[in-house]
Amino acid sequence: MNHPISRRSLLVGCSALSAMTMLTGRAVASEPAPRMRVIIDNDMGGDPDGLFQLAHFLLCRSLTIPLVVGSQYMDFGEADLIPHKAWASAEKAKELLAFFPAKNRPTVIAGSDQRLASRAQPGTSPASAAIIREAMREDVRTPLYYAAGGSLTEIALAWLKEPRIGKRLKLLWIGGAEHPDLAIAPAGPSEAEYNFSLDRIAAQVVFNESDIEIWQVPRNAFRQMLVGVSELEELARLGPLGRYLRQQVIQTEARLAKNLPSFIYSQGETYALGDCALVTLTALQSAFQPDTSSSRYSLRPAPNLTLDGSYVANPAGRPMRVYDMVDSGLTWRDMLAKLRYR
Repeated sequence: MNHPISRRSLLVGCSALSAMTMLTGRAVASEPAPRMRVIIDNDMGGDPDGLFQLAHFLLCRSLTIPLVVGSQYMDFGEADLIPHKAWASAEKAKELLAFFPAKNRPTVIAGSDQRLASRAQPGTSPASAAIIREAMREDVRTPLYYAAGGSLTEIALAWLKEPRIGKRLKLLWIGGAEHPDLAIAPAGPSEAEYNFSLDRIAAQVVFNESDIEIWQVPRNAFRQMLVGVSELEELARLGPLGRYLRQQVIQTEARLAKNLPSFIYSQGETYALGDCALVTLTALQSAFQPDTSSSRYSLRPAPNLTLDGSYVANPAGRPMRVYDMVDSGLTWRDMLAKLRYR
């Protein structure tokens, strides 16, 4: 700071804080003003990483969550008996919200249980209508992020109904296959990435037609979001919410081990919490020149998506971010600290 008045103000502020610390024996942290809004869209009835990211978001103080959308999913074993998956995801979100004060609980809406049948007949849903309402608000100026950890059904429905939302939000998507120049696919049978496969037409609408700014965390990047089983045990010792989250992983691991071949899933020393990257890239942005400075991405023209999930170069495409490294260490340390001192 070059201006004397700025230095003087800083010194006065620091002196006041130091005095308060001496009197109380602890530092006083100011409540940060919300610097963004985040709509959360996740298949929380499926893999529990969606519940982890929802819990982490709810523990953050620098953002507001106007809406949580429970989305459809595919699963294995007992969960396949649930006919209305989006409803089940919304109910699972409400189950987690019970650990938080009622005044801090955002609105939860179930998304559509149906994939887009065609581009010509997309349909509507209460969730997509709510997304449009939030995106078109004129009474707030904080930027709006759409944090999607599953299918792109609802954001595609919303854009098809009201294309003006494309310039009014950023889409963060945990999904999509590896870009061949950045990474190779995991070993094993070739298959479309899971979140893309939940609604291929919706993904094509978002990538190939819309003007929505995309920050993509493809499979090679979200697979980095690993935590140790020993760290999950530490989580379980941090109170009821930690125990609940740990139990969700235990139940899922049992179901996966029962229903998947060992070359696809084998219990070990880690568990993947890929959807938690959504917190890293929003709430955990840097304070100076706010951005996702602890993670790494490349900027490139948005490619077109084919029905098998592969990319076709589109030099005229709008710029999009493709992340190839996400700071999982910061993410997990921050979540544990927030749970420890909540």
